[in-house]
Amino acid sequence: MPAPPDRLPVRKVIAALAFGLGGVAILLALGIWQVQRLAWKTEIIDRIETRLAADPVPLPAAPSRDVDQFLRVRATGRIGGPELHVYTSAPPRGVGYRVIVALELAEGRRILLDRGFVPIEEKDAPRLEGEITVEGALLWPQETDYFTSEPDRAKNVWFARDVDLMADALGTEPVLLVATASDDPAAPMPLPVTVNIPNDHLGYAVTWFGLALVWAVMTGYLLWRIKRRID
Repeated sequence: MPAPPDRLPVRKVIAALAFGLGGVAILLALGIWQVQRLAWKTEIIDRIETRLAADPVPLPAAPSRDVDQFLRVRATGRIGGPELHVYTSAPPRGVGYRVIVALELAEGRRILLDRGFVPIEEKDAPRLEGEITVEGALLWPQETDYFTSEPDRAKNVWFARDVDLMADALGTEPVLLVATASDDPAAPMPLPVTVNIPNDHLGYAVTWFGLALVWAVMTGYLLWRIKRRID
């Protein structure tokens, strides 16, 4: 049985209010969540940048991916033997390779050392072997995914710094020291260690809050239309 005519506008007002307020609440919640994510991500980036700006310390006895990522260290050891070449680019110098070697420390430990960038034509050029002192940052880069090609071991061309795989190839600990300076005057060009963490949450928050405002205005317009019909 149809409802009495005088109750239909009231139901429309309640439905419009519920739909409008519900939508605004959801959009505001999404915006607030993005603001919280922004604060969390900013804190992480600030902490990493502070660590990268700190004075170098000796290499920890047991470096950890979770604890020592981006830790600035200084180490002295011997380099020599095979290199691994990781294909990369270094604007404005163009494409080339990162040179990865084993660094043998005085206490007998062996870790990976990213010596820096060389252009393609210097891939197999002779480089310093022997004792070296380097400063840099410990890094466990996340450069591999489902689409990353396997290294071409015959040509010694790698397409990502896979720490575990490289450590197995060179017989080292799964620890990578990325050099930012060394006492080798002819060293490959060090590449900066940067914070590569996307932080777009402010834009997302503005979008959600903007949509909440639009939704509120549309709800107000709908209620005004209903009121006009009642009047």
